Amino acid sequence: MSTLDRVVLFDDAASMPEGWTAVTLDTVAQNGGTFCDGDWVESKDQDPNGDVRLIQLADVGVGEFRDRSERFLTSAKAAQLSCTFLERGDILIARMPEPLGRACIFPGDKRRAVTVVDVAIVRPANPKVNSRWLMHRVNAPDFRRAVSSLQKGSTRQRISRKNLATICFALPSVDDQDVALAEIEKQFSRLDEAVAGLQRVKANLKRYKAAVLKAAVEGRLVPTEADLARREGRNYETGAQLLHRILEARRSHWQGKGKYKEPAGPDTTDLPELPAGWAWATAEQLVDFITKGTTPEADKLSEGSGDVQFLKVYNLTFDGVLNYRHKPAFVSREVHENELSRSKVRAGDVLINIVGPPLGQVSVVPEFLQEANINQAIARFRPIDPLGSPFLAVLLMSKEVMRWAISRAKTTSGQSNLTLELCRALPIPIPPLAEQHRIVAEVDRLLSIACEAEAEVDANLKRAQSLRQAILGKAFSA
Repeated sequence: MSTLDRVVLFDDAASMPEGWTAVTLDTVAQNGGTFCDGDWVESKDQDPNGDVRLIQLADVGVGEFRDRSERFLTSAKAAQLSCTFLERGDILIARMPEPLGRACIFPGDKRRAVTVVDVAIVRPANPKVNSRWLMHRVNAPDFRRAVSSLQKGSTRQRISRKNLATICFALPSVDDQDVALAEIEKQFSRLDEAVAGLQRVKANLKRYKAAVLKAAVEGRLVPTEADLARREGRNYETGAQLLHRILEARRSHWQGKGKYKEPAGPDTTDLPELPAGWAWATAEQLVDFITKGTTPEADKLSEGSGDVQFLKVYNLTFDGVLNYRHKPAFVSREVHENELSRSKVRAGDVLINIVGPPLGQVSVVPEFLQEANINQAIARFRPIDPLGSPFLAVLLMSKEVMRWAISRAKTTSGQSNLTLELCRALPIPIPPLAEQHRIVAEVDRLLSIACEAEAEVDANLKRAQSLRQAILGKAFSA
């Protein structure tokens, strides 16, 4: 290959310091090393009981081996496919996003291991190449830009091993590599400590939000209406009286098919004692008919724009907010009206995913989204006045309320399913209405503070990733 075919990452070879040379990934692997793609191992070749691990693209991070996959094949199949076995210290380069060209060191595995065809393997044979230095060099911004300039593909971008081999870079002397590597890893170590601290803060915020919801549904977040009424010497409407009003409204507004049937109350035998003035109910007693959606044929769904939005589980969150902008899908007005009667939702409906894991993602349809549809993995709860959507969402967001249903969910092949029967029978604690309003206001206040803090943590985690690239950029700048 001529130098004209190469992507050169330095200005002038003649100006390189003494002991530095111009190299490519294939040249550092010459004379006994390895520079090859992983192996073409199809699903039919795999065996969950195999003794050879199949390393996936998901295992390859930026400077870290993620160790996420659990795929295997037998030694006999690996031999039949003439697989290249990995060695501890090999550099793995992802030839597909995201990001394209990321590299890590393979740390070894208790089993023998091979990797997939979209991962390139670099095993330097040159004693003047420090593998960790080379990994960082591949992850540096200028190398990443070179990879991007060589990517190809109509649907998913990738870079071929042949094109990887065209990237020419400067190889310092062993001493200079060691000095650069020591400084990079010192800075990365400091950054890792900061990131670990941020992750601890994020975990604590998650626990804090769960504690707020737990206190809310146990009557410990705000003063109870019973206590306030006693101090003020007045009467108040209890949760049981409120439930009676809701049931009357449910009966008077019944629009279901056939004769109205009074919904059953909960079995309170194993339920915890509630605060004074609270009452147990079932979800079916408190809401309009609980149902789930349905999914139309694929050719009736469009992405990006359309008449009526079609919501999927990935649009739900764990904090009550509907992430309707995430990968939006739509159906036509005709399909919405004629084929998706079970799937229709409107502003104020509370949605919860009933297929997981994880189960228990809860979102309220916002006021500005006057109509939408849901798929079969989402259940719709439409609270009956005077019960409000915000309080029902608080209840469903709490582990204490949902634990009853989730513990009874059916699990098949790793997938958990909440039936509509479980959703309807879900025991719900009902405080007096005024107390509900105070609970919602306090939950909103406390969770808003937590969400702001969480957003700041996430922003700093992104900055940390950018800082890693900045460190590598400075280390390998011309």
